[in-house]
Amino acid sequence: MSLHLPSRRVVRSATALINPQNPLSFLTPCIQKRTAFWDWSRRNELPDATRRPQNPLTEEYLKKKPKVQPPTRGDLAESSIFEDEEIAGPKPTAITKDEKGVEQKQLVRNPDAMAAALDPDPRGRQRWERKMVIREIHKRGRLTRVQQLKKEERVVLSKSHDFKTSVKKLMPLARQIAGKTVEEAIIQMRFSKKKVAKDVREHLEHAKNEAIVRRGMGLGIKDQDFTPVQIQTKDGKRVKVRDPTTLYVDQAWCGKGLFQQTPDHRARGNIFLMKNRTTSLSVVLKEEKTRIRLHEDRLKKEQKKKVWVQLPNRPITAQRQYYSW
Repeated sequence: MSLHLPSRRVVRSATALINPQNPLSFLTPCIQKRTAFWDWSRRNELPDATRRPQNPLTEEYLKKKPKVQPPTRGDLAESSIFEDEEIAGPKPTAITKDEKGVEQKQLVRNPDAMAAALDPDPRGRQRWERKMVIREIHKRGRLTRVQQLKKEERVVLSKSHDFKTSVKKLMPLARQIAGKTVEEAIIQMRFSKKKVAKDVREHLEHAKNEAIVRRGMGLGIKDQDFTPVQIQTKDGKRVKVRDPTTLYVDQAWCGKGLFQQTPDHRARGNIFLMKNRTTSLSVVLKEEKTRIRLHEDRLKKEQKKKVWVQLPNRPITAQRQYYSW
């Protein structure tokens, strides 16, 4: 039987035999630390002469490297629309003093440097401005038909939150209320057997209140000389209008929303994923005077339409001298 001892422990045992204070120190276990922190922890304990010399190129680069000064707050340009002396107070002077009393020059924003982001295409902007000026001169301040209609007739678009239903179930209700007055649509949803009809009715009431408060729609007859008129809608239905300010649903459509997945336990231990869909409802409310104007435009278009003639009086062209067969 041989005793396995490292060479370092043999040397330590020899010194222990010479030193009578600790004669059995070579029999105590020796635990060596071979981690990366051992060298770094003892590195600071070494004298300066035994430390490794640093790289002279790195020291020279650090000496020549300019020190970064802390950024100073800039000032708004003179042509800035955000400049408000009453709110912002007096402008800071060009030279300010820091905490230590050292004078620092205040930085001023350069409009030429900011033009790259604010005006990236100056030629295109000038061409567009010239085009708008020419168009305004040609029109002489007259509004287009679309602008005139937006000025005279009021419209409100209201989008609801996501209902816990699918587009397939909500779309029949959207078709049902389209073309009806708001009051009739609310009554239809009140007596509907659909589960989501309650949410649709609440959204119609919210859209009606929004139209009254924000747009001033549906406030009653302003012109007392108005006589009830019977019109025909674009889908062929006849409606009698007694109040031109009555609100009606011009358009109604659905939009898909987010959905969640829940486990659906099936036979034989199978688990499927069931999608709990959500859908939003958007409605466009207008006044009855808009529908009256559309009815009148439709009648004028039919009156201007020419009578169809089977053989109109026009010159015969593309005739050949010989038969084509």
